[in-house]
Amino acid sequence: MDLGIWHITPGTIYFLLLLLHVVFARPLFPLPSKTNEIEKRPLQTFRPYNIAHRGSNGEIPEETAAAYLRAIEEGADFIETDILASKDGALICFHDVTLDDTTDVASRKEFSNRRRTYEVEWFNVTGWFVVDFTLEELKTLKVKQRYPFRDQQYNGKFSIITFEEFISIALDASRTVGIYPEIKDPVFINKHVKWDDGKKFEDKFVDTLLKYGYRGQYMSENWLKQPLFIQSFAPTSLVHVSKLTDSPKIFLIDDISVRTQDTNQSYWEITSDDSLAYISNYVVGLGPWKDTVVPASKNYLIAPTDLVARAHAHNLQVHPYTYRNENQFLHLNFHQDPYAEYDFWINTMGVDGLFTDFTGSLHRYQELSSPHPKDETANSILVKIAQMISQYEGL
Repeated sequence: MDLGIWHITPGTIYFLLLLLHVVFARPLFPLPSKTNEIEKRPLQTFRPYNIAHRGSNGEIPEETAAAYLRAIEEGADFIETDILASKDGALICFHDVTLDDTTDVASRKEFSNRRRTYEVEWFNVTGWFVVDFTLEELKTLKVKQRYPFRDQQYNGKFSIITFEEFISIALDASRTVGIYPEIKDPVFINKHVKWDDGKKFEDKFVDTLLKYGYRGQYMSENWLKQPLFIQSFAPTSLVHVSKLTDSPKIFLIDDISVRTQDTNQSYWEITSDDSLAYISNYVVGLGPWKDTVVPASKNYLIAPTDLVARAHAHNLQVHPYTYRNENQFLHLNFHQDPYAEYDFWINTMGVDGLFTDFTGSLHRYQELSSPHPKDETANSILVKIAQMISQYEGL
């Protein structure tokens, strides 16, 4: 074999390490020290946050160590995850309450009798549920890409990770990287998983964060050292955890057809001015599905709602989700250009953060359009000149 064709990069190295982890089934990430005094490059706070939605999952299967490492390499401000609980109460990073869509569970004969039907968020769902597997069993499953039109080469290479392993990835990064964990389906988890000490899912979630030093109000000294947003679609969970930690929280808002899982409220109820005034006592922002902020008809955006303006009037940030590069996700207004979509949401809608599957794309756009003043390049200056010219031509 001609070794001359191989080019070793940092990305190659960490993928090799991850593959070794799979082969030898040994922990890749030691749990982080709670007293890490190394001076790191701080989190940027001068432009909207780049939130790596389930890691860089446009490239690598979601919620895996590789996806989070890739997102950090590509410039994410925050790495985002969904926290669920196993049968034996371990907190894991996984989006769906069922394992069907993003693991190889269906091919595992030893688990063929675990298929169940449970009620989840007002509907009956059938599949292999996370809550019916111990952590040891979950660790034997291999993760795969959710969408068939994305890169499939990493299917079966990586395992499910725990909440603590996720935290270690952020804390062990060479620069300050925030975390953005979701209290996922707390009504369902509290119904099916019980802890010996009588605590709730939300309590265990916060206990883990406090164990590793995550505390402090938004923009406090401690928050800037270990940035964190706690997110949930369940307003009662956010109210509950507000009694346990002063870390900033984000109220997630689903499509207009979806009711809240805990209070059974409609989209219109939870986005009323009275509701925004109430929830602003507990959260620092909203995380809405972007098509509820600016609706679409026949794949074209129509007139924006006033949700961003009303949220800002209540001193609430707005972090919409989810931005994806593929044409099937881009509205026709953007002419198959993800940069045009970012430009619209940042400069026209004025949002404060964006959940994206393609961290690198958002980072490159922001580095061109709004670099740190100390890092301004000739390219970014040319972009600003072009923007000024286009504005002048539009007069």
